[in-house]
Amino acid sequence: MFSGSIPALVTPFRDGAFDESAFRRLVDWQIESGSKALVPCGTTGEASTLTNDEHHRVIQVCVEQAAGRVPVIAGCGSNDTKTALMHIEYSQKIGADAALVVAPYYNRPNQEGVIAHFSYLADNGGLPIVVYNVPGRTVTDIAPETVVELARRYPQKIVGIKDASGDLSRVTDHRMGISAQFCQLSGDDELSLPHSAAGGVGCISVSANVAPRLCADFQAAIASNDLALARELNDRLYPLHYAMFEDASPGPVKYALTRVHDWMTEEMRLPLTPCNAATRKAVDAALEHAGLV
Repeated sequence: MFSGSIPALVTPFRDGAFDESAFRRLVDWQIESGSKALVPCGTTGEASTLTNDEHHRVIQVCVEQAAGRVPVIAGCGSNDTKTALMHIEYSQKIGADAALVVAPYYNRPNQEGVIAHFSYLADNGGLPIVVYNVPGRTVTDIAPETVVELARRYPQKIVGIKDASGDLSRVTDHRMGISAQFCQLSGDDELSLPHSAAGGVGCISVSANVAPRLCADFQAAIASNDLALARELNDRLYPLHYAMFEDASPGPVKYALTRVHDWMTEEMRLPLTPCNAATRKAVDAALEHAGLV
């Protein structure tokens, strides 16, 4: 259903408000550069600091600007199941193609609770769901057997996973336990190459915000089995992948975007602040290494 380079889009702010103009330009640039789908209102999109109205507006603008050129996987996660359903229902109404739903954070449900959460959303929501596992942020891990159970129960609704667990063995666990149609996307840019070798089909990427053409070409090289080119492009991108997390995300990627576009700002919402001087130096070096500046 989804494959290739899929940016987890930043949410531009200007003077404290959602900068719709910059976001529309970002969407166009991503599509023109070869991105195969778009994810608004994920972690990189600072969804946790958006009001519900803002959250929905960002998704709506993304869908409007994409205009059917690529799928939109709307960030719909919450640690409250009913709130997640509200986001899914709104996203379906305005034309999103799928929902990205993170594991419930802070509450720390057990695996039975995780299954109940996603089952409720699959039973009551109308969009296909891409499960998002990022235990480093949520504390709650979605065990491979839980993913397999959900995909088997809801083959038409639980359609894929963004895996940011850092455990590459899970790609094989999922592949062997679920049908080939289940879509496995890396949630870690730096692991995308081995993730694909194990059975992944793409990456929901932070780096693609600032290097969409390189990331798209990298994923295309993997898809065409051109390992030599994939390695070459991966080497160009590798320092950038790590620089994006030298400081609290999305500070580094917002700074990087200001280096390549004058219509972007570094502005974030508290408790996040712009990245520090050491991170800027690392980002500058990575952008130069990749040939982006």
